[in-house]
Amino acid sequence: MSIADVPWLPLALALIYLAAAACIYRILMTYRVAQGAIAWILALIGLPYIAVPMFLLFGRNRFGGYLRAKRTGDAALTELLNHFEQQTTAISRRADEHFPDELQVLCKLGRQPFTTGNRCDLLKNGEATFEALFDAMENARHYILLEFYIVRSDKVGQRIKSILKRKLAQGVQVWFLYDDIGSVWLPRKYLRELAAAGAKVASFGDGNFRRMRLQVNFRNHRKLLVCDGDVGFVGGINLGDEYLGTAMGEEPWRDSHCRITGPAVTGLQLAWLEDWNWASEDFPTLNWTPSQPTPGDQEVLILPTGPADTYETCTLFFLNCINNARTRIWIASPYFVPDVQIMNALQLASLRGVDVRIIIPEKSDSRLIRLAAYSYLVQACRAGIGIYRYQPGFMHQKVVLVDDRYAAIGTANLDNRSMRLNFEITAISTAVEFVNGIESLLEQDLTTSRLMTERDYRDRSVAFRLTCRTIRLLGPLL
Repeated sequence: MSIADVPWLPLALALIYLAAAACIYRILMTYRVAQGAIAWILALIGLPYIAVPMFLLFGRNRFGGYLRAKRTGDAALTELLNHFEQQTTAISRRADEHFPDELQVLCKLGRQPFTTGNRCDLLKNGEATFEALFDAMENARHYILLEFYIVRSDKVGQRIKSILKRKLAQGVQVWFLYDDIGSVWLPRKYLRELAAAGAKVASFGDGNFRRMRLQVNFRNHRKLLVCDGDVGFVGGINLGDEYLGTAMGEEPWRDSHCRITGPAVTGLQLAWLEDWNWASEDFPTLNWTPSQPTPGDQEVLILPTGPADTYETCTLFFLNCINNARTRIWIASPYFVPDVQIMNALQLASLRGVDVRIIIPEKSDSRLIRLAAYSYLVQACRAGIGIYRYQPGFMHQKVVLVDDRYAAIGTANLDNRSMRLNFEITAISTAVEFVNGIESLLEQDLTTSRLMTERDYRDRSVAFRLTCRTIRLLGPLL
C-alpha cells in the first residue's frame, strides 16, 4: 500500500480524540474545581482539535516537575526547610484568644513560623523601593539573591546590572533568577553580560523541555531580593522604569514593597533557594544565621504559595483573612477576578458587619480583567462591599489589612492565576507600626479612589454588560 492510500483524515481524527481522552483522564485525576473540570471535558469532547492545544497551553493545574523536586529534592534543602518549619512560632497573646490559632493556620500553610526580632519597613512607592534595593546591593559583602517576574533592560535594569557587575568584581557572589514569560522582552545580551561577569543566571520553567516550553501557566510571579542573609525585600515591584512612577503613556504607576531585617529573612531565602534549586539543580552555600544584631521586635511570617503546594495555599490565605476579619478587611489588588468561594466569603464578611473594601485600578494593563471586574459590581454592592477604582494611574500593589491586627504585602492578586497557577510570596506582620503604616497607605489611596455603584454597571449598554459577563467566564484563564 502506498502512502497515498493511507486514510490520513480518519487517522488524524483518531489521534486527536486519543489525545483528548488522555487530557480528560488527567483532568479527572487532578481537578480541584468541578466547574472548570466540566468545562474542559465538554470542550475536549465537542471541539478536541481546538481544546487539546488549549489544554496543553492553559489546562494543567499542578506543577508536576516542581512537586517532584520538592518530594525528592536535595537532602540538604529538605533539612533546612524542616529545621526552619519546626522553630517555635512567636505570636503575641492578645485580647482575642483565637488570634494565635488564626495565624498558626498560616504557618501550617506556608510551612514557616512567625519569627520575632524582625523589622519590617514599608516602602510606599517605586522611588523608595529602588533606593533601598540599590543601597542593599551596594552594601552586600558576600552574596546577592534576586528573583523577579519581570526584568527590563531600561534605566532601572541597567542600573541593576551595573551594580551587580561591580559587586561581582569585588568578589560578591550573585544568583539571578527570572521568569522567562514575564521577562520575555529581556535581551539575551543582558543575561550574557551578567553571566560573563560571573553571575549565576537561571530562568524558571517546568519539566523536561525547560528551554522549549509550551506551558504558559505556572509562572514565577515572585519579586524578592536577599543580601547576605541579613536583609530582604518583597512586594509588588518588578525591575522596570514604570515602577518609578510612569506607565501606559503619562499615567503614574502606584506600587509598594517592604524591607525586612531579622530572622524572617531566612523565610525569603528558603523560598528563593527552593525556586533556584528547581530551576538550576544547584545548591549554593548561604548564610543561615543573620549577622546583624536584633533589629526590632516585630513578628513576621513569610508565606510562599504556589501550585506545587499540598493545598491551594493562596486561596486559603485569603479565605482565612476574610473569614476571621472582625471589623474590616481592606484589600488592594490590580486584578480582581475572584472565584465563587472568595466572592462568597467577601459577601458574608460584609453581611456580618465587617467593613469590606476592595481597591482596584481605574486604568489597567489588562483590558479584559478591567472589564471582568464590572460584572461583580451588583453582587458586591448589594452585600455592602465597597469596590473602589483608584484614579491617578495604574495601581499595581497587593496589600491586605485585617482589622488592626495584622497586614500583608506581597505578590498575590485576587485572581485565579495567583490562587492556583502562579508562584507567589507574601510577608505578614502583626506589628502595630507596620499595620498602621498599611492603614495610612490605603487611606491615602482611598482619597484618590472612586466608590463604584450598581449604576456603573447597570447604566451601561447591553453590549457592554454582555461583554463583561462573557469575559468573566474566562476568569480561570485571565
